[in-house]
Amino acid sequence: MKNRSVVRKALTVLFPTIILVLVLGVGGAQQTNTELFLPLSQIYQYIKSCFYWPERIDDQEALYGAMKGMVKQLNDPHSEFLDPDDYERFENSLQSEFSGVGIEITIKDGVLMVIAPLAETPAERAGVLAGDQILKIDGEPTVEITLTEASVKIRGEVGTTVVLLVRHKDGREEEISIVRGTIPLVSVTSKLVAADRIGYIRISRFSEDVTLELDTALLGFDLDGLDGLILDVRNNGGGLTKGAVRVASRFIDSGLIFTSKGRISGPQEHWSTGNLVPNLPLAVLINGGTASAAEIVAGAIRDNDMGILIGEQSFGKGVMQILREFPDGSALKLTIAEYFTPLGHAVHGIGLPPDIAVTEDEDPIEVAIAWIDTHLGVLMPIPLNDRNDT
Repeated sequence: MKNRSVVRKALTVLFPTIILVLVLGVGGAQQTNTELFLPLSQIYQYIKSCFYWPERIDDQEALYGAMKGMVKQLNDPHSEFLDPDDYERFENSLQSEFSGVGIEITIKDGVLMVIAPLAETPAERAGVLAGDQILKIDGEPTVEITLTEASVKIRGEVGTTVVLLVRHKDGREEEISIVRGTIPLVSVTSKLVAADRIGYIRISRFSEDVTLELDTALLGFDLDGLDGLILDVRNNGGGLTKGAVRVASRFIDSGLIFTSKGRISGPQEHWSTGNLVPNLPLAVLINGGTASAAEIVAGAIRDNDMGILIGEQSFGKGVMQILREFPDGSALKLTIAEYFTPLGHAVHGIGLPPDIAVTEDEDPIEVAIAWIDTHLGVLMPIPLNDRNDT
């Protein structure tokens, strides 16, 4: 087992992307009657003394099982106890690449669901869609499965196949076979669109290097010669909260990025570190796969009047977790706070509505270009009554 120091890390979590944001103390913890858990010790002693097949008793696994059950009863898909093997897999998911199919997953209303397939991955090419419910993995039902268990089942060696039974948003069920591949986790891609007049930047995840990658993309543009910018965070399942703050700061002169509120920490405000980009007309593309840190950025840009949101209602993942590691290599992931947009709007379970909704027949990029064209020469912040002018 790994020898790890006991630490507390605060994270914005949307599996598989988990991100460090701040350190918490333990003050303010609710007092618990220690006798309440006495039966747990008694059950263990009964098992040790009376179980007919004593060779099946594994003390460590018994302890891990009890701890998993304790967290599971919280009925929070973002809180989970990870035994050493689970935690090692969890850490591996944070690497620059991994083997798998390339989907962000969560559990919503007790059902395993795809937040979004990553761009240019086996899952996207096979037809997995944002919002799909995963009913079975290789023929095994996903009822009561945890995110870690689902991740382990879906991932595997490159070249092997996993079969997912999914239910699409229209209610149609489909069995999809996916050949696993190597999934590179590139955070930022960019290009010029609209006859090279508008800079397009797509952020697929908020990784450790996202700010550096974004700055590199921005420096690749002649910003003074552009008519506007498009920031695409569709199918972005989230990532590092500190990355979200820095990314939002690139587009916000000054102002609040988001507020978090936890039982221990209380209200915490996170502010822009200063805008380095000209205040060009900015269109942010969102959809049902835009979640967590991506929603922080989108909400901050809109609430500070630095741009508008175009597309579909976002996912609505607005809670934060701590990750506490233990010396035996296990860890506890626990929801400890909720975040709100600068104007105080809740995100969790709600999502962000777009300023301009896009139908299935419309190309969001073309809609964004059209909006920018109606605001040529206009510098942000944009007046509220001009948001929907097209």
